[in-house]
Amino acid sequence: MDSARIQAALQGAGDTREVLIGDGALAQVADVFKRSFPGQPAVVIADENTFAVAGREVYLLLSDAGVPIVPPVLFPSDPPLYAEFSHVLALEELLRSLGAVAVAVGSGTLNDLCKLASHRVGQQYMCVGTAASMDGYTAFGAAITKDGFKQTMECAAPRAVLADLRVLAQAPAQMNATGYGDLLGKVTAGADWILADALGIEPIDERAWPLVQDSLREWTGRPDLVRAGDPGALSSLFEGLIMAGVAMQISASSRPASGCEHRFSHLWEMEALAHGHPAIPHGFKVGIGTIAGAALYERVLAADMDAIDIDARCRAWPTREQVERSVRQGHDSPQIAENAVAESLAKYITPEQLRERLLLIRQLWPQIRPRLEAQLLPAATIRDMLAAVGCPTTPAEIGLSLDHVRESYWLARTIRSRYTVLDLVNETGLLEPCVAQLFAPGGYWV
Repeated sequence: MDSARIQAALQGAGDTREVLIGDGALAQVADVFKRSFPGQPAVVIADENTFAVAGREVYLLLSDAGVPIVPPVLFPSDPPLYAEFSHVLALEELLRSLGAVAVAVGSGTLNDLCKLASHRVGQQYMCVGTAASMDGYTAFGAAITKDGFKQTMECAAPRAVLADLRVLAQAPAQMNATGYGDLLGKVTAGADWILADALGIEPIDERAWPLVQDSLREWTGRPDLVRAGDPGALSSLFEGLIMAGVAMQISASSRPASGCEHRFSHLWEMEALAHGHPAIPHGFKVGIGTIAGAALYERVLAADMDAIDIDARCRAWPTREQVERSVRQGHDSPQIAENAVAESLAKYITPEQLRERLLLIRQLWPQIRPRLEAQLLPAATIRDMLAAVGCPTTPAEIGLSLDHVRESYWLARTIRSRYTVLDLVNETGLLEPCVAQLFAPGGYWV
């Protein structure tokens, strides 16, 4: 754990003032709270599992230190809590009535719910992490599902984050594996940002980029030790997740940590919710999405951009009305379709703009391609790293058929306006041939 690196990163963050990670760090929870929220009352928010693991101790430590505290708020552990907007509204009402600062004890879902609910009552909160399971602890924004559509809602990051390595080591191996899958997804997320930057669509934030990418290979380099619960490997993993969150906080966007792999993940999550299927851990879906994205990039890097028939692409380019119609037809959930239409039309370009884009791609590809090659890892390597940490590596392991994954290469692009490789292959006409190669005998998925 490089505490100095985290502290240096926090100097550029607008919300989080203190991150404390270490062996026995839980004993300092009252001191951290008092520094962050002097004189204010606290309310511990947890589920039944996280309360048993750390929440009860947090409550007692705060109480014994003289922090004004109200009885803890506990969510049931079964069924698993979901980051749904109705829970945000319930927590918001509760926080308003209590007048207390939320101390979230848990990981992804609890953190996001407390983050947005606190923001809606005009205050920050504190988070006590219980697993190295995701990158949202210090992130700007909360991933919340509203009306069946998952979206990142703007809200401030926590003022303080604390994590005890003893608690992280006791977390189920699956939870730390899902955090690893989330962090490894920064490989394709970075490639997508390189694309968007080079094409003048979304410039790379030079403050945020190095926080995620400079040490990414180091943080993800020992998946076997993460799986074994090695304290050093877990500390390194948690550092990477925290730094990814700080990068999002600094840029006020999820772009530093989210690309095509998260488009796949969010699509599959929303589809599962719409059809009443069991939830799959976020990082597991991101892991499969990262494989899908990396495999697609391999085909893109092998393509001849000079061979693109720009005139034919512009003639065949759909109108806005045709885009809306095809997006609605593609999604079998009306709620997903409605939001996907809005996202797709937000990034729609005209045939004239497409011509300019394709000419730019052709002109800049000799410079873009080596940057992508330096950023990316082979899909097979990503698969092996995920397998070593205990993540699923095949669609069937997360309940998806190959036909579903094949369709997702088209549908995942429609659910966000952010530019990724999925948009590049759609614009260049490479989507169908590349996907056909991936699913042909001898291709990646077959």
